[in-house]
Amino acid sequence: MQNPPPGQQSTQQSSIGLAPNVAAALCYIWIVGLVLFFLEKENRFIRFHAMQSVLYGVTWMVLMIVLAILNAIIAIIGGVASTAAGDPGFIGLIISLISMIIWLIIPLIYLVGLILAAVKAYQNTKFKFPIIGNMAEKFAGGS
Repeated sequence: MQNPPPGQQSTQQSSIGLAPNVAAALCYIWIVGLVLFFLEKENRFIRFHAMQSVLYGVTWMVLMIVLAILNAIIAIIGGVASTAAGDPGFIGLIISLISMIIWLIIPLIYLVGLILAAVKAYQNTKFKFPIIGNMAEKFAGGS
């Protein structure tokens, strides 16, 4: 199965029975991307978006784990510092506010990236995230 030129809609169905742009957009539901990567053998457009979705999800999971560890370390240091300073309220409040802001912004960035990639896939555009997109292209069979 040949991929369409950029900006041109493919009328061919994928091997799983979905239009390629719909299947590629659905790939950004993380587990669906993993399943479609293994089910779709012919369409490199779908395989690319499926692998990019999986790599994007794994990257963000690793980032969230690292942030959780850093948050715990900073909370411990902040607790020790506030106890040593004799003012447990103010330093703890500042650290918790900064932590809360970070934990609100980071998932929003993830969600915006996910929606952007799904919309671009639905528009039949090969949108590539930096670094992850090139890796996904290699895993998907290159094009």
